[in-house]
Amino acid sequence: MKATKTCFLFLLLLATSVSYAQKKSATVTGKVLDENENPLAKVSVIILGRSNGVTTNDSGYFSIKVPAGKAFALVFSYTSYRDEQRNFFLNDDEQERIVLRLERGGKELQEVTVTDNRIRTEASAMRLNPKNALLLPSAVGGVEGLIKIFTNSNNELSSQYSVRGGNYDENLIYVNDFEVYRPYLVRQGQQEGLSFINAEMVRNLTFYNGGFQSKYGDKMSSVLDIQYKQPKKFGGSAYVSLLEQGLNFEGATRNEKVSFVVGARNRSNQNLLSSQQTKGNYVPSSNDVQGYITWQPNTKWLFEAMGNYSRTQFKLNPEFSSQTASVFSPFFTANLGLDIYFAGAERDRYSTAMAGIATTYQPRKNLKLKWMLSHFNNKEEESFDIQGAYLFGERDFDRSRTTFGLIVNPLGAGVFQNFARNRLNISTQNATHKGSLSKDKHFIQWGHSLERQSISDKLNEWELTDSAGYTLPFNPDQLQLTKVIKSKADLVFYRTSGYVQDNIILNDSLNMTLQVGVRYNYNTLNNEVLIQPRVQFAMQPLGKKDIVFRAAAGAYHQPPFYRELRRYDGTVNESVKAQKSWQVVAGIDYNFKGWGNRPFKLQAEAYYKHMTDIVPYDVDNVRIRYFGSNSAKAYATGIEARLFGELVKDAESWVSIGIMRTRENLDNDQWYNYKLDSLNKPIDSTLVQGGWIRRPTDRFLSVGMFYQDYLSTNKNFKFSMNFLYGTNLPYNIPNSAKYRNALTIDPYIRVDFGFSALLLDGEKSKRRSRNPFREFNNIWASLEIFNVIDRPNTISYLLIKDFSNTIFSIPNRLTPRLINFKIVARW
Repeated sequence: MKATKTCFLFLLLLATSVSYAQKKSATVTGKVLDENENPLAKVSVIILGRSNGVTTNDSGYFSIKVPAGKAFALVFSYTSYRDEQRNFFLNDDEQERIVLRLERGGKELQEVTVTDNRIRTEASAMRLNPKNALLLPSAVGGVEGLIKIFTNSNNELSSQYSVRGGNYDENLIYVNDFEVYRPYLVRQGQQEGLSFINAEMVRNLTFYNGGFQSKYGDKMSSVLDIQYKQPKKFGGSAYVSLLEQGLNFEGATRNEKVSFVVGARNRSNQNLLSSQQTKGNYVPSSNDVQGYITWQPNTKWLFEAMGNYSRTQFKLNPEFSSQTASVFSPFFTANLGLDIYFAGAERDRYSTAMAGIATTYQPRKNLKLKWMLSHFNNKEEESFDIQGAYLFGERDFDRSRTTFGLIVNPLGAGVFQNFARNRLNISTQNATHKGSLSKDKHFIQWGHSLERQSISDKLNEWELTDSAGYTLPFNPDQLQLTKVIKSKADLVFYRTSGYVQDNIILNDSLNMTLQVGVRYNYNTLNNEVLIQPRVQFAMQPLGKKDIVFRAAAGAYHQPPFYRELRRYDGTVNESVKAQKSWQVVAGIDYNFKGWGNRPFKLQAEAYYKHMTDIVPYDVDNVRIRYFGSNSAKAYATGIEARLFGELVKDAESWVSIGIMRTRENLDNDQWYNYKLDSLNKPIDSTLVQGGWIRRPTDRFLSVGMFYQDYLSTNKNFKFSMNFLYGTNLPYNIPNSAKYRNALTIDPYIRVDFGFSALLLDGEKSKRRSRNPFREFNNIWASLEIFNVIDRPNTISYLLIKDFSNTIFSIPNRLTPRLINFKIVARW
């Protein structure tokens, strides 16, 4: 009897579940017509994200079962007609009937990118999609945000990046063949503002992280080559977010002989900085306007003009700072805290202006000649006078006590005052000629530049520290400042540089190419002549696999500019020679299909850089401080692998992994190698007579990832992720060779999410004439979550002495979890 009841209940439950499952569906029926109201037969009707569906009959009718209780989309496809997508949300057993009219015009592709296959034969070259710079969820955003995925980075407030062991000063940036610069006095990422590159104006983006050709300039690490748009029709975009706002226009005349693209931006990091450890009134403001115009009267002549003006102001009235560092040792466990009460203010202003014109003449199909003139001016003012009183000690984190959050066991106290009135004006004028000649299996390129640079610099800085009742350094007979920098420099010098290179096709069937070139450089500052031979080789073996082997070797020397000349005490060493490097790179570029026959690209490279006449430096936040002398040698070696592809169909993603070691050896130097406990107190020391130590950019493992996805039922709802990981970095005590590598910055971990939704699609013809959004192609809204895991990343250290004169290190943290909202409209 019990068995019968159990069987009956089981059958009842089964029948109920089947009935319930059957109700979880709906039906869409309808008719598909052409532009003349004629029925279309054999139109494909599928649910987005699925491979099977139905087709219309001879009368254009269709009927399809669809899921109920959730959002889905139907996609209608027919030869020579545009694809059509319709979105639905139906209840159980609901029937929806529609009439659909398809438009002629062929299938619209989401994105078409035509690239020159020769980029695959160039070592360390990456051609990136600039549209991804607009989708990347990143606090710094833009093109530099993309570059950071492939390079070392540990500051989301800065557009600076480090490539293969080099610092940011070792990178070249070109926009339409004009070299661009950035401010030099900036100390912290929060002062930077906008980068030069306007991502909305970019047409092509190529990045070389080593082994680049002779035609690029005299730096040791990387080249970022940007090409702005040459539009064929009128359009534009506007965007508003909590961090940045922008307006861009582009267009061309009817005969397409004249084209233009112009953009204006404004950025304020106030929302980011409001969460900083130092509380106060932050007023950061950065804005710029730039334009690029072309005129092509005929097929032989092309005239270009480019201009940019940017201004950044940073105002800060600090009030209070509360910092904490947890420390553990076998003898002591504590949460050390530092409370600082401020008075005073900081006022910084940075402005850059750039103007350039270019003329290209192509008398024959195989011959091209180009002349360029440009002017760049950089004016910077840095003013601050800030006083602070601090209390350092053990912080109470017991919520049951009235002293929660306060310092209950003082270890040190004091006051300080930081003062600066710094002025810098850099002016650069450049005249360049470039040419190329293609003949048989040779592609010869040449160029020559003459440049005038003037630097007017005035530094006036001092610091006063009063700890436990006496000033440091202590002198009972006089009041002595902790640090004083007073200097003035006015320099005018000339540079001349150029190159000749030949790209030779050795074997057509194997796509075997050889590029041989030489670059030369001379400057009147130190009268040094540099000759830099460079060679590249590439080959694509016969076979089914689409793989290219490529290698490069050569000299990459870097003449000194402003910062390399400046010593820690502010004096200028005009005899500094160029930093010199010899580099070897070898790797592969492999295109293949995978993961459902989707396109993928794998790039892998190994490299070695041998460097001499190195000018040692320290990195404090984003400020690079050089020793002002060629007093070291160094090396960098490592391997990198990058995978590009569609982890999700029609959504490009990539991942990058790098392993690196970079070391330096200071000349005639000795220092104490300290063993520190977890409080960073020295417990033992050994006198070291020189040797190889970590450089400030020495990061063993770097991992970066950009991932995109969308709802399987609707591509108009997208998700993107930016992931960065880097192992620890050494931190040097500024202006001290003796205490290099004294501290370590913890690993950098950063995860940013972006969620976007299409508010208005591109079907203009379906909008009414009075619709205010009739002329817009699309409108997107996005929500970005920065630092999703709320990681307290460290950028630098603040050194504090206690009553016994022992030095403690308190980490300066970067931004916590934050939210940004953005709306983008394009027409």
